[in-house]
Amino acid sequence: MTPPISPITEDDIAQFLIHTPGFFERHAEVLASVQIASPHGHRAVSLQERQAEMLREKIKGLEQRIMDMVRHSNENVAIAQKVHQWTGELLCVGEPADLPEAVVQGIQRLFDVPQAALRLWDVAPAFAAAPYAQGASEDSRAFATSLTMPFCGPNLGFEPAGWLVAPDGVAAQSLALLPLREGAMDSATPAFGLLVLGSPDPQRFDATMGTEFLTRMAELASAALLRLR
Repeated sequence: MTPPISPITEDDIAQFLIHTPGFFERHAEVLASVQIASPHGHRAVSLQERQAEMLREKIKGLEQRIMDMVRHSNENVAIAQKVHQWTGELLCVGEPADLPEAVVQGIQRLFDVPQAALRLWDVAPAFAAAPYAQGASEDSRAFATSLTMPFCGPNLGFEPAGWLVAPDGVAAQSLALLPLREGAMDSATPAFGLLVLGSPDPQRFDATMGTEFLTRMAELASAALLRLR
């Protein structure tokens, strides 16, 4: 008795076409007559037309990616220019005692940061009574030292958030915490200060944002503020 023949499946057809690349060359009329549903309506289109639609969609996606890359590039150039201007302003500060205010006000003005504050410790005796040298607990100092990169995220009730002054009475919903230390941001040198940036916008300092510019700003501020030690 002849065993029953299994019906041909779609997978069988697909595998045949994959392993028989010359099929459509020998049967071009089949390729031309294939009709499939268009994603842009209920009408049927030829395989060539569907391939053209897919290619247009792919090109559109690539164009969008290029536009995003250009936009991010322009934003980075603008930020770099502001960092350069801020650095120049810090270099022009003559009195070391004026540096903390220059750091904070420059960031607020140039980078449109609504709230900013800093605290320093282990400063020279001549600056020990200044407001910026007061109010940092041992926990805050240890926390600053533990940071090897800027912290960005929601305001979870960190003590340094209490250093911020909200001119409109709205507490910061997102924070950036920048440790100040001699040398590179990720070194093992204990921090001698902490720079706090805050915004009422919960997304301004998002946990997923890049921190390259914030790292450079922390290192520049640290280099300037070393004059107070």
